Amino acid sequence: MPLPRSRDVRGTSGPGGPTDEDRQEGGRQLSTEATPQPEEIAPPAVSGARLEAVPGDAPEAVPLLAPRDGLPPVIENSTQLVGYAQSLAAGTGPVAVDAERASGYRYGQRAYLVQMRRNGSGTGLIDPVPLPDLSVLQDAIADQEWVLHAANQDLPCLAEIGLVPRRVFDTELAARLAGLPRVGLGAVVESLLGFSLQKGHSAADWSTRPLPEEWLVYAALDVEVLVDLRDALAAILEEQGKTDWARQEFEAILAAGPPAPRVDPWRRTSGVHGLRSRRQLGMLRSIWQARDDMARRRDVAPGRVLPDSAMVSAVQADPANEGALLELPVFRGRANRRLVATWFSALARGRAVAEAELPLHSKPGDGPPPVNRWADRDPAAATRLQAARSGLAEISAKHSVPVENIVSPDLVRRLMWSPPEPPDAATITAALQAGGAREWQVELTVHVLTDAAGRA
Repeated sequence: MPLPRSRDVRGTSGPGGPTDEDRQEGGRQLSTEATPQPEEIAPPAVSGARLEAVPGDAPEAVPLLAPRDGLPPVIENSTQLVGYAQSLAAGTGPVAVDAERASGYRYGQRAYLVQMRRNGSGTGLIDPVPLPDLSVLQDAIADQEWVLHAANQDLPCLAEIGLVPRRVFDTELAARLAGLPRVGLGAVVESLLGFSLQKGHSAADWSTRPLPEEWLVYAALDVEVLVDLRDALAAILEEQGKTDWARQEFEAILAAGPPAPRVDPWRRTSGVHGLRSRRQLGMLRSIWQARDDMARRRDVAPGRVLPDSAMVSAVQADPANEGALLELPVFRGRANRRLVATWFSALARGRAVAEAELPLHSKPGDGPPPVNRWADRDPAAATRLQAARSGLAEISAKHSVPVENIVSPDLVRRLMWSPPEPPDAATITAALQAGGAREWQVELTVHVLTDAAGRA
């Protein structure tokens, strides 16, 4: 089903701002000018009208430069926190929530800024460094719907500081279900609301203190648009008959809980596939563990302690002594010269591991082999998978939903490699449900997958 085009939402009632009909709960009167100084006149409000389908090209996006209420002060003490919690509790409608991390700078994925906004409550920018327990906010909004973009990215770090929603609306996932071609926050906001967000700070070091004002403006604007975006997406999903699909997906996000720890995380080292022997893998595992321990103690991203490429180069060179290790390019720097004993000792430990304790070339798993080996190992399974993929691609095109959101590709591979016996609708349904497929996914795919599973 085609998506409605964004109409011009820059105001429908002249310079004075929107009419009452244009307003909606949690609606938007966003500033497209820089925050005025006290002696300046505030810019006119911008309409928060709901999007409607109109013919013609979409208008040029209007840049959002400042929060409509001005930039709020960062909440850094318990008195401010309690006051904002009370304001949230008195507000109405969904709560927009976002979090900023310091990925690539700090160890782990903790939150270094939490942003919230609710109609009647305004925007709150909360610093979780001096306020590591935000349960007072949880108490204020626990029963409300939280609106996040790509909720899976933020929910783990929010849970660490006492924030666990009971209902969510994920605008990124909703955009996927609605069939939008691009689902990043900026792209969806521009497509549906007609505004362009600032770029460039999402990958910043949010552990920086004090946080620069332009970063705080960026953070505040992210939550300023979320509830309006939620409403626009909800309207599209309703029109497309996908509201219940979205509900099931959002419930699955909450039911999934935090991700399980990775097995053998050192295998994700960039360049690991260039190591050919189990002994080399053992050495890589040892130096990776040494780097991870140091990164954790220092609270620094592991790649900033020692790059992946340096670890792989050291393993391949297999230096006989510290001096030989220092001959490698990355280890000539002052920081790594000081740590040469640490790195060489780690390599030596890996070199000394008993043969039986060395890691296998690939981690053991319970899933099927790589797809590129199916034709040789089990031609019938390859035929089944091809049929399943073809049928799922048709469903994806018909409903304008990415095929990976129609049903988990891993689950499809498992079903086609080892179909249940007999491969009928009942057994395929049971297998899909056991694999975590939602009811809407089962209903949409069971006949295609049953047909594919029955191929010889």
